[in-house]
Amino acid sequence: MSDQNPFLPDLATMVTAYNQMNHYGRTNGMELTVSTPGQIEYRMHIREEHLSSPNTCHGGVIAGLMDAALGAAALSLAFTKLELVSTVEFKMNYLHAVHLHDELVARGVVDHSGNSLVVSSCVVYRLKDGHDDVAVARGLGTFNRYPASKRDFAQLLMG
Repeated sequence: MSDQNPFLPDLATMVTAYNQMNHYGRTNGMELTVSTPGQIEYRMHIREEHLSSPNTCHGGVIAGLMDAALGAAALSLAFTKLELVSTVEFKMNYLHAVHLHDELVARGVVDHSGNSLVVSSCVVYRLKDGHDDVAVARGLGTFNRYPASKRDFAQLLMG
């Protein structure tokens, strides 16, 4: 038996509402998929506007993808209790350079969910022929959880 609140919309509806609000993800060509609450994938292609030098992606773009994936993992779990999350902190390690036209997938997962904090981890992979080629970054994030009623987002979900 699921412990999800029967008065909440399903996860797909919540992800659709989130994607409508998430201008950052759309602007950067990021595509979110939620496998299950607490486990997500974010995909993106590196475009010219993501470069900091010829053919090399700016580290801030990878950090933005990392924060989004860590947060989306936490958020997808928080959704099940009509909660939202905000980033408290995150750290990451850059492992390999990312280049123009690379396709990336960030896989985020919740490692711990407490009463007020959620901890998630993520690995960003470069894809080759649709399969993981090499891990380009790893990260860990901590998120504060709070009631969705504190934001307009609850109206989108329940409205």
